[in-house]
Amino acid sequence: MKMSVEEEPASPAARVLQAPNFSLCIIATMGFMTTIDVNVFRKGVEQTLIKHPRFSSLLVVNYKKRGKVSWKRTKVDVENHVLAPDLDPDMENPEEFVEDYTSSLSAIPMDMTKPLWEIHILNVKTKEANSTMVYKIHHSLGDGVSMVSVIMACAKKTSDPESLPVIPPRKQKHVPKYGLMKRFFLCVWTMMLIIFNTSTGIAYLAATLLFLKDSETPLKGGRGVRLSPKRFVHRIINLDDVKMVKNAMNVSINDVVLGMTEAGINRHLNTRYEKLRGKGSEIINKTNFLPRNLRLRSAVIFNLRQSASVEDLAEMMKKEELNGMWGNLLGIVILPFTIALQDDPLTYIHRAKATMDRKKLSLESKLGFIVMKLFLKLFGIKAATAATKAAFAHTTLAFSNVVGPQEEISLFGHPLCYISPSVQGFPQALTIHYQSYANKLIVTLGADEKTIPNPHQLCDDFVKSFESIKEAVIKRGLIKDIQFC
Repeated sequence: MKMSVEEEPASPAARVLQAPNFSLCIIATMGFMTTIDVNVFRKGVEQTLIKHPRFSSLLVVNYKKRGKVSWKRTKVDVENHVLAPDLDPDMENPEEFVEDYTSSLSAIPMDMTKPLWEIHILNVKTKEANSTMVYKIHHSLGDGVSMVSVIMACAKKTSDPESLPVIPPRKQKHVPKYGLMKRFFLCVWTMMLIIFNTSTGIAYLAATLLFLKDSETPLKGGRGVRLSPKRFVHRIINLDDVKMVKNAMNVSINDVVLGMTEAGINRHLNTRYEKLRGKGSEIINKTNFLPRNLRLRSAVIFNLRQSASVEDLAEMMKKEELNGMWGNLLGIVILPFTIALQDDPLTYIHRAKATMDRKKLSLESKLGFIVMKLFLKLFGIKAATAATKAAFAHTTLAFSNVVGPQEEISLFGHPLCYISPSVQGFPQALTIHYQSYANKLIVTLGADEKTIPNPHQLCDDFVKSFESIKEAVIKRGLIKDIQFC
């Protein structure tokens, strides 16, 4: 391993993410089709992951230099990072054990005296996998897209053990050819929309940072929720079904998952409010228990850095150099959800598409990053952290959707069943993550059980809501010669 005494300055986002009152960790479970060979796994980590400069560096805070934060390379003892507790393979309730184990990691702070990552190997068979790996990585090392990419750079295709997996490229939209005059007016109109959407988005974000808070609902966390242990649960949906809805409605996968999220939240809140109000005689025939004018929003983190290819990351780990291809380059956008039950399930998708279309014609995430960077330079880390924290504390949930490999992969010779990522440390009671893998879409919830006592029910509500959307698409005959792409 290359060793250097020089320290590399941490990015502005990394400085905020390591602050004591806003320290975030990515916690993810990965299910495997076989029992994990611990020795083979450790050897694989030694040959790949710890050659990555961030995974072999300490995060150093120099209080003599006004809290300057930097990365310093160090020697890594893989046995201190890849942990394998001795477990009874025939234990009762292995699913509950894996859940409890993962939840317990969310209550333990990261050890800042060593590189900020750890892997836990649980060789117990569950309904979905023959073994489970839980990894915990401090968010200052990189964003969710970067973490999935680096795992893929350590992996191989199951169908071709000599080849690296592939992340599907973004498809270019077909742009119709217009005449010169029409193109001119279209360009002017698009610029006007970008200016308007950016202005309103930045104003909305500023209002959220300063005073605009979400309504108190059964999903809104209270004081101290950031430090409370989280329960991580997931469900697996057939990705082909999601693509079917996408193609039938001429929308994106992001639109489908956002609409499904809004539908699931409405379904769950309606049930919770029904229980809160009781089943008195005056509401015997009532089916909608949602209060009116609820404000419920999500803080969404966008990755502004162009993701490096899996091949580039693999080469980077061989050379043990970053070459500017790594780090947190994040912008924050506020997404509103409409809390109102809909008779037509497809309304949720149409509304999600309208929201996402506005966000695509906006520069608010990029401007938000510039403002945060300027704020950090002018007012220091405490003020920048307080502002970032307010964006999450004043909203109800965090939301993300990460694209994974298109085909099945193996990590150090172990075929992978699923990837289920989440985050601990937000001042919110609920985080929602969507992760695609091969022909699966994994929905993962990280929930504070004091606020959300039955996160499994909430997860089921998401799945039921998607099934309603899919059934509506089929019943209306919207499926016509669809290619799943």
